[in-house]
Amino acid sequence: MADDRRQVFRLGLASGGEAAITGTVVCAAVIAYGVGHADSTAQLSVAIIATVGVYWLAHLHAVTIGSSLTHGHHPVKALRHAVVETAPVAAVSVVPLAVLLVTRLAGASLSTSAWTALVVTIGLLAVYSYIAGARGGLDTTGRIASAAAGAGIGILVAFLKVALH
Repeated sequence: MADDRRQVFRLGLASGGEAAITGTVVCAAVIAYGVGHADSTAQLSVAIIATVGVYWLAHLHAVTIGSSLTHGHHPVKALRHAVVETAPVAAVSVVPLAVLLVTRLAGASLSTSAWTALVVTIGLLAVYSYIAGARGGLDTTGRIASAAAGAGIGILVAFLKVALH
């Protein structure tokens, strides 16, 4: 029954926090692509919220169906489990979105704000990956390698931004 227990840690990460990574990468990708196509902060913010929302719903559906198929859970039980399991997909977008909005309110251009939010998402991916390495028992070198792998995903998204614009 140990698999049914859930632990919640700082930064809103829960055990099995792959949803946090997925949500962060999706948010970064929307920022990377959207800044070249959005005419305003409001448009980019709506694009982020809507896209992350759709990915969350897709992830919610996948986990619900997977739980029913794999474990034979009743759909209501499977849905309750899925809501808890997938909440980080949406929750983690709050930080990059907040960075985007705060930097805009502070007077930065939309492009500068988007780059700042993208750099923050890269940092978040590195931190999440470092924490995962630490919890997985890696030594300092392994933790740094884990953080570098997380940051590498974010850097790939930044390259996507450059390639698309």
